[in-house]
Amino acid sequence: MLIREVMHPDPITISPDTPLCDAYKLMQEKGIRHLPVVENDKLVGIVTDRDLRLATSRLAKTPFDPSDKVKEIMSHPVETTSPSDPVEIATQLMRELKIGCLPVMEDQKLVGIVTSADLLDAMLRLTGVYRPSGRLDLSLSNKPGELARLATILAKRNINIHSILTYPENNNKIRVVLRISTMEIRTLAKELCNSGFEVLWPPHILCVE
Repeated sequence: MLIREVMHPDPITISPDTPLCDAYKLMQEKGIRHLPVVENDKLVGIVTDRDLRLATSRLAKTPFDPSDKVKEIMSHPVETTSPSDPVEIATQLMRELKIGCLPVMEDQKLVGIVTSADLLDAMLRLTGVYRPSGRLDLSLSNKPGELARLATILAKRNINIHSILTYPENNNKIRVVLRISTMEIRTLAKELCNSGFEVLWPPHILCVE
């Protein structure tokens, strides 16, 4: 999944000379928390609702008047992403930098904005959780053919895989989480257990001796 599939196109923007009170009012009216700051069609900064609250707070180290300008508190330079970036790369960047959004740039032009909520929704879509499905969680030997062997068993039972996520547990094992087109999960899990697979979810599956 790419950023262009989850971003908000043509985001609302403000200028560096926008008063803080106007920026906050605009956020409230539009139900948004981030405003890219644009000057002469160039992205020069970004301001968030948190920036505005902290700037006008009595506890602020340098208190600002609500009539002061956005350019006094905006963050710059701005971390950005592109429409063709994978969502997981943008998610990793936002997590590392502890930021809540990324303006989306294409050919040096602001074309969208993506927020942490957008990326969380994207991750949920990638898991297949929004489709009626069952969930399987297995620990597989980290060797060629194990995932294919699992897929073959499911195919023989006419079970479709809606989504598949994997990550390494250690050098010898990988964790596989599946969303599949059956709700008869415990019966299937027991069959997989009897075929030599280590089933972690659903729990308490006993193999036939």
